[in-house]
Amino acid sequence: MDLGFAGSTAVVTGGSKGMGLAIAETLAAEGVKVAVMARDQGALDAAVVSLRAAGAPEAFGISVDMAAADSIASGFAEVAQRWGHLNCLVHTIGPGDGYFEEMDDAQWDAAFNLGTMSAVRSIRAALPMLRAAEWGRIVTLSAHSIQRQNPRIVAYTASKAALASVTKNLSKSLAGDGILVNCVCPGTIVTASFTENLKDILAADGLDATDPHDVMTWIDTHFHHPCDLGRAGLPEEVASITAYLASRRNGYVTGATVNVDGGSDFI
Repeated sequence: MDLGFAGSTAVVTGGSKGMGLAIAETLAAEGVKVAVMARDQGALDAAVVSLRAAGAPEAFGISVDMAAADSIASGFAEVAQRWGHLNCLVHTIGPGDGYFEEMDDAQWDAAFNLGTMSAVRSIRAALPMLRAAEWGRIVTLSAHSIQRQNPRIVAYTASKAALASVTKNLSKSLAGDGILVNCVCPGTIVTASFTENLKDILAADGLDATDPHDVMTWIDTHFHHPCDLGRAGLPEEVASITAYLASRRNGYVTGATVNVDGGSDFI
């Protein structure tokens, strides 16, 4: 299927690893000129090599601290200087987690700054370029936990719920500009960071943190959040639906909150 990406441009925030990198690689394979933003320069450099190999020879990375408004503005100013317009913005940044009793006001502020305000600031900076393009799309990555609560990630989830609300609202205000705005909510996805952070914990239960079926067994046992397919997801499975929503081929889906969770009771 031709997604209509010929000659288009995209920024993927958090595009140096995990789901963000998988999305950027999928866009690159479709011929999109891709810029990725993340904080770590080494990870950015590695991502750019991967994106160029995937099909985006003009791919580049910009070191941006998504917790800092000035850094975000500077990063998008560089994109504007290079391209002048932008077809797609995909925002994948998320904060840390913690239980309610463990979190003070500063940690709550940090969660919303990174989980919600980084998107607000990125979209604000990107809007002039999106409006200057022939067509424009915005896709944010929220989380399945906004519908399926987990006490371990209370501030993370609250910030992602706010992001989903902002995304829905923007779909209405930007419809007149022809800019389609959607939100993707991944379920449990086996990324490299997920595996690294939880490999010892799953190993204590005799499970492999790289195995999607073992991961879902652990999730079901400890959090009672199974999925219909009986396994966790993979980054490329989030990337495929995100790429469609970010594409010109998507001409009529806007304001949607799309679960990519292997099947659940939530709509």
